[in-house]
Amino acid sequence: MSDEREDLIRRITETQRGMGRLFAQHQSPLFSSNLTIRQLHVVMLLSLNGSASGQDLAHHLGVSLGTVTGIVDRLVAQGLATRHEDPQDRRVRRVELSPAGTALIEEINNAGFEHYRRILDHLDTDTLRSLEQVTRTIRAVADKLYNT
Repeated sequence: MSDEREDLIRRITETQRGMGRLFAQHQSPLFSSNLTIRQLHVVMLLSLNGSASGQDLAHHLGVSLGTVTGIVDRLVAQGLATRHEDPQDRRVRRVELSPAGTALIEEINNAGFEHYRRILDHLDTDTLRSLEQVTRTIRAVADKLYNT
């Protein structure tokens, strides 16, 4: 890879990290939620997948079923998740987000979107057109890399 490309990639990633730190300083619900990293991981998995068994969660987290049970117990106690019987296999308990868990994920997502939207509102139309094209290109590459 050329030195110029490497330098451009470094500068872009540094800029993105700086924006992330800037957003984090403005009362992100992500940081005020009091969730551990593993609890947040479970909440995000449930948000993406709708529900999961304990075995599914253990596999995704790379931990034992006993560890997952403790994580889910705490999420249930906080009112962020619920357990229910799997309709296809009554021996399996499925975990899903409660309305409060769904609301938390929406609040986290919306906060990030609102920060980004506020910045976009201050850009001129030509810059927005360029950014839209670059964003679509990045998304197409991401789709090729991660959806194959």
